[in-house]
Amino acid sequence: MAETVYLLCAATSVLCAVLLYNGYRGSRTRLLFWSSLCFIGLALNNVLLFLDLVVVTGVDLSLLRTSVATAAMLSLCLGLVWESR
Repeated sequence: MAETVYLLCAATSVLCAVLLYNGYRGSRTRLLFWSSLCFIGLALNNVLLFLDLVVVTGVDLSLLRTSVATAAMLSLCLGLVWESR
């Protein structure tokens, strides 16, 4: 059951990233671009979570997962700061 939730979270993040990027292409609002980058990173984080806990159980990928999530959040923070100027 948990495996299904991990995959659904990854699919939801990918869907959000695609929708945000389509919104960016239509309106050229750069904050939508930064948000889509963030959700791509979060989707990658969810895929790594699935790999870590389900597929490759002998290897600890928590540092990689945390790094990807941090980079995703930093991209959104960078976008917010950049667009506030």
